[in-house]
Amino acid sequence: MHEQPRKILGKPAIKPARTVAAAPEAQPPAPLLELKPDSLAFSLSGAAQAVAYVLEGMALPQALAKVFLQTNALPQARGAMQDISYRTMRQVGRVDALLKAMTNKAPEPALLYGLLCCALTLLVKNEGEDAPYEDFVVVDQAVTAASANAHMVFAKGMVNAVLRRYLREKEELLKLVMKQPAAVWNYPQWWVDQTKAAYPDDWQAILTAGNHAPPLTLRVNRRLTSTAAYLQLLAEQQIEASQIGPFAVRLAKPLPVSSIPGFEDGMVSVQDAAAQLAAPLLDVQDGMRVLDACAAPGGKTCHVLELADVNLLALDIDPLRVKRIQENLSRLKLSATIKEGDASRSGWWDNKAFDRILADVPCTASGVVRRHPDSRWLRRKTDTAQLAALSSRILDNLWRMLAPGGKMLMVTCSIWPAESEAQAAAFVARHGAIRLDAPGQLLPTMANPSDANNEHDGLFYALFQKPGQS
Repeated sequence: MHEQPRKILGKPAIKPARTVAAAPEAQPPAPLLELKPDSLAFSLSGAAQAVAYVLEGMALPQALAKVFLQTNALPQARGAMQDISYRTMRQVGRVDALLKAMTNKAPEPALLYGLLCCALTLLVKNEGEDAPYEDFVVVDQAVTAASANAHMVFAKGMVNAVLRRYLREKEELLKLVMKQPAAVWNYPQWWVDQTKAAYPDDWQAILTAGNHAPPLTLRVNRRLTSTAAYLQLLAEQQIEASQIGPFAVRLAKPLPVSSIPGFEDGMVSVQDAAAQLAAPLLDVQDGMRVLDACAAPGGKTCHVLELADVNLLALDIDPLRVKRIQENLSRLKLSATIKEGDASRSGWWDNKAFDRILADVPCTASGVVRRHPDSRWLRRKTDTAQLAALSSRILDNLWRMLAPGGKMLMVTCSIWPAESEAQAAAFVARHGAIRLDAPGQLLPTMANPSDANNEHDGLFYALFQKPGQS
C-alpha cells in the first residue's frame, strides 16, 4: 500500500555479523559453474542475494528487482526467488538465532549469510505453511548454490554441515533459541513492545498474523463485469474462490497475475479487502471533483473511478510510482489527471476546491507487514513519530483544499495509534472537523476457514466533513 515511507530506512535490526565496508557489487561475480535456471539452487542463490541487500538496508521489492536484472531470471525462477526471500524475511529473527547457536563465528560475507538464512527458512518452515521442498533437496541445492559462487565456494562444506546439523538436532536447537523474543516473534524487540503496549489483549494475534503469507484478494471492476459473473468465470476455470465483499473475491490459492482470468483485460485488480473499503466510504457521486493524494500505485484511484464518473486528480510525490498509476488506469480502461507533487505543499494545486479528498497518508506500514515483511527490519522506532508529523502536515494542507460540506477520508496502513486514532483526534481538535462514521482501526487478521469474510490487512479509516454548505 505505502512504499513512500520506505525512503526512511533505519539500521537493520538483523544483519551479517561483519561490518559491510561497501554495498554489494552492481553485478555479481561470474559463476564458477552454471546453475540450471529452473533449479532450486538458482532460486536460492538469487533469494540469498536479495536477502543480503535487504539486511544492508534495501527494501525487498527493490532488492528483488535488482536481482532479477542481474540474473536475467525467467518468470518461474523469479517467482521462486520472491517466495523464498519473503518467507525468509518472515523468519529471519529465528534463523539468525539458529545460525548464532550453530556457528562459532557468524557466517560472512553477506551473501553466504543470506544463503544460510534462506535455506534454514525452508527447513524450519512457518507454522501452518506447507513445506515447498523436501529437506534433502534444500540441503543439496544450497550446497550447489554455494559451490557455484566465487564468494561462497570456500564455505560449501560449512553450508552442508550447518544445515545437516539443524536437521539432526532441530528439536534441541529450537528449544534453545525459542527463549529469545526475536526468535519467538520474528520482530525487533521495539516492535514487539510497541504492539504489546498498544494492544495488550491482541498483541500476540497481531504479531502472528504478520508472520503468515497474505491471501490473494481481487477487486472486481464493476464497469466491465459483476462479482457474480466473475465468480462464475473462475468456477468454469476450476479456480476456487469466494466473495468476501461487494466487489472483493478471495482466491483459495494465490496465482501469478498472468494466470488470473481477465486481469490483463481489466476485469479485476489485486487489492486487499480492507483497502477496498476506501472508495465506498468517500461516497463519490457523478460530476464531483475528487483528489486522491499519495495515490500511487493507483488501486484506490481506480476503485473510485469504477464507482462513479468523477473529475479525479491522482497525486504522488514519487515519479517512478506515478507511472504505475497510469499503467493501472490503462489496464482498467479508466482515465484521470495525474500529477507529480508533494501533498504537504500546494504548488500543484489550481486553487479550485475538491468535493472529496482521499488522503492515504504516509505511515510505517505496520498493518501490512505480512505483505512487506522486510519493513520490520528496516524501520526504526523513531519512524512512527516522524511519519506521523509528515502526515499531519499533509492533512492540514489538504483540508484547506476541501470545499465546505465536502468530505476527506484519512487512511493509513498502520496499527500504531500515533499514526491512526491519535492523528485523527488531533486533526479534529485543530480544525473543528465533523467526524463521520468510519471503521476506525482494523487489525490484521489471518485466514480462518470458519470466517473467511473477516480476513484482511490492518488499516485505519477516519472520515471528516468540513462544516458549511458547498
